[in-house]
Amino acid sequence: MAQPGSPKTPEIAHADPAVEAAQLIFRDVWAALELSYGRQNLRFPKEIIWLNGAPGSGKGTNTPFILRERSITAKEIVTSELLNTAEAQRIKDSGNLVADPMVVSLLFRKLLDPQYMNGVIVDGFPRTKVQCECLKLLYQKMLELRKEFYGGALGQYFPQPVFRITVLYVEERESVERQLKRGRQIIAHNQRVRDTGVGDMLEERATDTNEEACRKRYRLFKEQALEALQSLKKTFHYHLINAQADVATVERNIIHEFQYQSSLELDDETLDSINHIPLASDIVINARQHMVRRLDSYQREHTSLFKQVIYILEHEFMPVITVHSISGRTEIVSENPLFSQLMALHMLLDIFNERGYYAVGYTEVKDIPARLDVNTGEITCRKKPVYRFSIRFAGSVIRRGN
Repeated sequence: MAQPGSPKTPEIAHADPAVEAAQLIFRDVWAALELSYGRQNLRFPKEIIWLNGAPGSGKGTNTPFILRERSITAKEIVTSELLNTAEAQRIKDSGNLVADPMVVSLLFRKLLDPQYMNGVIVDGFPRTKVQCECLKLLYQKMLELRKEFYGGALGQYFPQPVFRITVLYVEERESVERQLKRGRQIIAHNQRVRDTGVGDMLEERATDTNEEACRKRYRLFKEQALEALQSLKKTFHYHLINAQADVATVERNIIHEFQYQSSLELDDETLDSINHIPLASDIVINARQHMVRRLDSYQREHTSLFKQVIYILEHEFMPVITVHSISGRTEIVSENPLFSQLMALHMLLDIFNERGYYAVGYTEVKDIPARLDVNTGEITCRKKPVYRFSIRFAGSVIRRGN
């Protein structure tokens, strides 16, 4: 589940060999980045979704949905696709992980591509404890850059970073079955391409055709990557999503995990400026109770006006609404002067809403010609208020036979 509040500045320990290795790797990678790009150009994405999961957990299947849900337009970065050297491919084919220095260097450079500035999904990183420590160090550096450039001309390029550790979880049996199924589908696809000459060949992974290799990949993820990822729970927003179910259910799980939270995405200063405005969700929690109290107070304290509003509703509004009972929607314009009293307008809307209608209303002032100056042709107008109401309700369902 997502952790409440803003991410804490990572605490870097010094006794763990993995931490020491990460510091050495990160120091070299960062120095190379500053040399290649210049410190002022180390502009990383505002939001990075670090997407992980066991083989067959559905990262590729669910990535397009996550991109839409988070309004991210840039294509995802698939870490394994960055490692396309022959040496790296041999390591991957054997079911093992590529060395951390190569992964960290290639990925951090890729993240500096301007297309990812507003947000990106990184598929398959971090996968080791060293990589997790490098991720903490990256976040720390991004905070330093933000502090350095905040308030200046370049401040817009160094926003408050948002890191989301996102793990799609499936059990071993499901993972193995999905891997083998994927392997069979790719082999069949490639055979059709060879037979027909139509389409593009897909990569046939050696691990997708061997059950023992599939199990090895799953256990490697669970023993190394998952344990390492769990170490980030206290530092970043951590989303563990059950991906064992059907696609629609997994999508609902994703929506639930990525529900918008101001405190996670807005800069602290921005949040402080608007935080006194109540959330819509807070207002609606007790909306019905407030409406009931208002209606009772109308009856008790403003009886005469309340009865007049009820009369108008019954004799002027309901006949129009009845005509539109099939569509379930109507617009009503009234010139009744009673609604010049704001309380009368509120009474009408409360009655509608209590009776199960969705009603909104507003006052519109129209210019009505009142006098014409025959010498100058000038028209003098008077202001006339008009009251417009939009009313929605569940319309009638009519079955039409053949």
